[in-house]
Amino acid sequence: MERAAPGPDVVGIGIVIATLILFVGTGSTVLTRIVRGYLYGEANGDLLLGNALILNIALLILGWRRYADLSHEVLTRRIAEAEARKLAHTDALTGCLNRRSIDGAIEALAHHAAMTGKELVVAVIDLDRFKRSNDAHGHQVGDALLVETARRLAGLLPKGSLLGRMGGDEFVTATILAPASAAAGGADTNGSDPDELGKAIAEGLGQPIDTHGIRVPVSASIGLARAIPENGKSVARLVQDLLHRADLAMYQAKRNGRDRFCWFDPTMENELQYRANLEQALRDGIALGEFVPFYERQVDIESGDLIGFEMLARWQSPVHGLVMPDVFIPIAEDLGLIAELSERLIRQALADARSWPDHLVLAVNISPRQLRDPWFSQRLLKLLLEAGFPPSRLDVEITESCLHENIGVVRTLITSLRNQGVKISLDDFGTGYSSIAQLRSLPFDRIKIDRSFVTSMGDNRDSDTIVSAIASLGQGLGLPITAEGVETEPVRAMLCRMGLLRGQGYLYGTPVCAADVGRDLVAMGFSPPVAAPLHAASSNGVIADESASNDHAEGSIRTRAALG
Repeated sequence: MERAAPGPDVVGIGIVIATLILFVGTGSTVLTRIVRGYLYGEANGDLLLGNALILNIALLILGWRRYADLSHEVLTRRIAEAEARKLAHTDALTGCLNRRSIDGAIEALAHHAAMTGKELVVAVIDLDRFKRSNDAHGHQVGDALLVETARRLAGLLPKGSLLGRMGGDEFVTATILAPASAAAGGADTNGSDPDELGKAIAEGLGQPIDTHGIRVPVSASIGLARAIPENGKSVARLVQDLLHRADLAMYQAKRNGRDRFCWFDPTMENELQYRANLEQALRDGIALGEFVPFYERQVDIESGDLIGFEMLARWQSPVHGLVMPDVFIPIAEDLGLIAELSERLIRQALADARSWPDHLVLAVNISPRQLRDPWFSQRLLKLLLEAGFPPSRLDVEITESCLHENIGVVRTLITSLRNQGVKISLDDFGTGYSSIAQLRSLPFDRIKIDRSFVTSMGDNRDSDTIVSAIASLGQGLGLPITAEGVETEPVRAMLCRMGLLRGQGYLYGTPVCAADVGRDLVAMGFSPPVAAPLHAASSNGVIADESASNDHAEGSIRTRAALG
């Protein structure tokens, strides 16, 4: 609440008025006697009246000084209040409107658009990878980027447009343009139509910025929404809707590859609602045990002997049906639920694998987020202890792309698990940036060739060469090789000629649930699986067996449950 400006100084005014009256009353008499005494040598008269005159003059000086001080105080306070109002409605760094004031300013612009029959275009602009630049070069460079971005936007927008900073690296603009239909007919668009405006902003912000002696590459994702405001309808609601739509379009631009602009489409709201429903269903599904492990065979390519199974995640949703991991894994990671989901699946897989023949290996994938957890190896070893599953039968697969996020933590995790007998495989080899030095320095037990190379063998000479080179590299480093995506007999035959390899893929069967694995093992001549009792493990001595039978889902395709 703003403070009212101070009113007139009644005391000061009273002193001045009284002093003036006294001065008029005494000054005429005393001054007359002083002049007559000076001219004619007469006595000066009453000493008391002289003193009263001097007091009068002192009071006049005091009153004037008090008035001057008060005037200065009022002026200073008015300047401070104006500055406070400015700071309350503008961003201190860039000088743009801030989150508090931008809505009201756009509403006023919408009222003007309604009266003139023009179109209101709202844009939400987010700098791409700003946090990375801020962390790499420091906050001074980050602030300079924001200031320069605001300056460029102000120069790119048509006259009369609004520019606001919502916070962080997100800006909002609002512009009045002629409707698209009128613009097509040649009406004045103030020098820009909506599409050209989006293109100009994207190109203008995409130029590198030179600051503090370095050149920083910059790009932006821009979401645009438009509407023609109508008199008599809620402008405030329209503005909020436009901001929401532009925000959805901005995130769509990011999903489409960043460094571009995107117009709002009504399907975006449907996708947002579907995503929200899926997130809630995922949370509920984890608690209800709807996520189950499926298993894909791993075999010796030359002999065809079964070596083990890789655990792949499936979501048996009563609402959405059988959901593949490429749908729910990214959502689980965004929600921070991937660690809980992964541990539940691994616990169930260990319980299932206890009943398999002792020579069969269980392979599981872990997500990049789990690799960032310095306590992950301890959590995994605790699961092994709870299940009574031998560490030597567990193969943990780490995606190649994870090695560059925190090589120190990865090395510690690998060493800790291998010291307990767990095998470590480098998954999806060939798709990341692993070096031979990393393969030598990190104690991997196996390399897995990415399926994208294996499935195209025979049709793509480059794939043939890459797979052969990786197989030779593995032999040279003493690392066994597993080929993913073996789907045809010709591909299997080509792999056989490259040495002793393991393979997995549709040629050996699609991923199946635990119950079907048991039936397949019996059909192969192994003894019927018998559920083994859980071994004691937890600190309170009580471990609940969470295993449950899973129905076979026909037609499920092989997708990586690799968390990440």
